[in-house]
Amino acid sequence: MRRPAQTDEDGIVYLPPAPTFDANPAYVRVFGQVPRVLLGGWLAVFAGDFANNFVLAKMKILTEGRFLWARTIGSTIVGEGLNTLLFYVIALGGILPNSLLVQSILTGWALKVLVEVVFTPVTYRVVRWLKNTEGEDFYDRRTNFNPLIIRRPF
Repeated sequence: MRRPAQTDEDGIVYLPPAPTFDANPAYVRVFGQVPRVLLGGWLAVFAGDFANNFVLAKMKILTEGRFLWARTIGSTIVGEGLNTLLFYVIALGGILPNSLLVQSILTGWALKVLVEVVFTPVTYRVVRWLKNTEGEDFYDRRTNFNPLIIRRPF
């Protein structure tokens, strides 16, 4: 006789385990989080990248193309802050204690910004090479940043 399906609190894991599978509670606990992790990851990347690109483009206009270090680090502070906040709250909110959740968000955010700071000299070299190679330095003065616009490819 087959056992009934075992689910987590949210009803995510529906299929019953195999009769010989004795680790179903661990399976349910781990894989029951997958939808939250996926949703959190997708929304975090979308919102964080959008915010990063928007801030970077607007700061380039405000600084008249100067202070690349401030633009890259400033946009990373905003974009990765939003990315980290959304991911942790959606994927791990209610699972981690609030104090650990806040500590994890702040630590992840700080590490991402630190990576941007450390790689700033490399960014300068890459940007200089791209500008020289392509012969272009674009400013997003009339760019429509609406992420919901769908255009025909041709």
